[in-house]
Order: sequence, then C-alpha cells, then structure tokens
Amino acid sequence: MLYEFKSIIQLNDYFKEEKTCYEFLAKQIWDDGKPICPHCNSLKTYVTKNRSSNAAKKDIPEYRCSEKNCSKKFSVTTGTIFHSSKISLRTWYAAIYLITTSKKGISSVQLSEQLQVTQKTAWYLLHRIREMFKETEPTMLKGIVEVDETYVGGKNKNRHADKKVPNSQGRASADKTPVVGLVERNGKVLTFVVKNTDSETLHNIMVDNVSTDAILITDAYRSYNGLEKQYDHIRVKHTENDYKTDSCFHTNNIENFWSIFKRGIIGIYHYVSPQHLHRYTTEFGYRYNNRKEPGVEKFAEAVGRSGNVRLPYDVLIGKDKKK
Repeated sequence: MLYEFKSIIQLNDYFKEEKTCYEFLAKQIWDDGKPICPHCNSLKTYVTKNRSSNAAKKDIPEYRCSEKNCSKKFSVTTGTIFHSSKISLRTWYAAIYLITTSKKGISSVQLSEQLQVTQKTAWYLLHRIREMFKETEPTMLKGIVEVDETYVGGKNKNRHADKKVPNSQGRASADKTPVVGLVERNGKVLTFVVKNTDSETLHNIMVDNVSTDAILITDAYRSYNGLEKQYDHIRVKHTENDYKTDSCFHTNNIENFWSIFKRGIIGIYHYVSPQHLHRYTTEFGYRYNNRKEPGVEKFAEAVGRSGNVRLPYDVLIGKDKKK
C-alpha cells in the first residue's frame, strides 16, 4: 500500500486537499478507480463539467452515465455514506481513523473537540461510520466456535429508585438488553442484539451463522440444550469457586471480547441506548475482526465499505417510522 499513516498527524498531512481525499475514495470503492454509475452499475461513463459553487470541490470530477436508460449525473460520493454531507472528506477521514484505531472507541464529546465540530455532528458522524462496519456478506463460521451472551444496561443496584426493576436477577432481559456473540477461534466475531435468549432465538442464530461441521463451545445455559443434535456441542460448566479452564475447550476468546466491549461502554460511552446498541457492537466487532491489521489498513478498508450505505438523520433518531 502506498499510504503510510501511523498517526492522525500523518493522516492530516497527506489529506491536505479535498481532491486528494476524493481520489483516495475512488480507489477504495471503484476497481482501479474507474467510475461506476451508482444508479445502474454501468461502466460506461464520461466526465462532465463541475458546476459546484464550493471552491474546494471545483477540481473534483463529476460524471454522467452513458446508458440511455440512465443518463444520470454522479460523483464518487454519490450513494456513499458521504453523500450530500456538508462536512469535508478530510474531517470524515480523521473521524474514521480515530474510531478504527481506538481500541475501546471514542466518544462524541471527545471527537467533537478533536475535529472542532459540534457534539451533535460528532455523534451523527460516529453512527454513520458504525453503519459502514455492518457485514453485508457474512460467511459461516467454521472450526472451533465459541458462543456466549452478555447483557447491557447497568447494574440494577446502581439505578435510581424510580428506575429499579423489582426482583431483577443477573441474567435477565427484563431490565437489560441481551447480546449474543459468536467467535471463530483465530477468526472473526459476530454479534446479535436480541429481544431474549430463549432456545429458539439462540438456535436460529447458530443455524444461520455456524457451519454444521464446526465444534460449538458454550456455557451450561439451558437455552443451548439441543444444539448437540446439529453440532459437535461442548458445554463448559463453571461452578462457584471452580473456574478452571481446559486448554482447548473454553470460551475465553468471546469472554475477552465482551470484556473489551464492556470496558468501552463503561469507560468511554458510559451509556448506550438499546435503540443504537447494535451499532456499538458492530463497531467493536469490526475492530476485533481487523485487530491484526495496521492502522492504515483498517482505515482504508473502512473507507472501502462506504459505498451503498445510507443513514439519514431521521432514520437514526427514529422519526422516519411508517405511520
């Protein structure tokens, strides 16, 4: 790779002009940087005169599709997460670099200070970037697959009196939001925010995402009962004061992932709404799945995911629901 960004300073030094940012984006989302019409996927395009009133974008090429049935204008940002954004790509890139290289994430307050934008703008930026991290073509997990679930929502004893849930007992979705995690040993992690952790929910997730020839390792939670009919199912039973771990059959990897996730929630974000929880788990999953890559690789791969991703503000805050 021609790009070597070992720090945010080097990133900003390279992307001094919007033209450089647009050229970089074109190379990430188009094969060899050759324009593809986002409306009909045609390769038959030509450059038109850019009539933008924005001086910084005057040198940015605009295109038109040559197909008679299409003939629409577009630019490299059309149909991407950057479409119609008033924020410069240079600022976008700084935000992407920070979120992909910060092990436990970065808060909207901190990002707003570093990018000199409002906290509301930083919050929206972060959620749109998280939307880029979603797996569009998930593959079945193979080999040894560890499974575990966690519950997000804080401890009941720490809540205000008017928000306490009576008779709350640890593993319960009545006052917390359950999240199921699957990790392929030495591979990728998948996360699923669910309404409950009953057998039907957990079993359907396994069938849809884990190859039947995989070795499935779970704890002794009763909802995992019956998986042995489809998988080589190993159950790790931890009893009080007995947490010995087998060198092979354990769930340490997925538990370590939850540990990093929980530290990020507690130490960086402090609170995560159930409405947006799936984006936060996706964020931590993306960093985990690219943990062995250097910062520049994670950044470039993330930018390459920006195509065909949209998250309008009304959709994000839930105002776009059908009446």
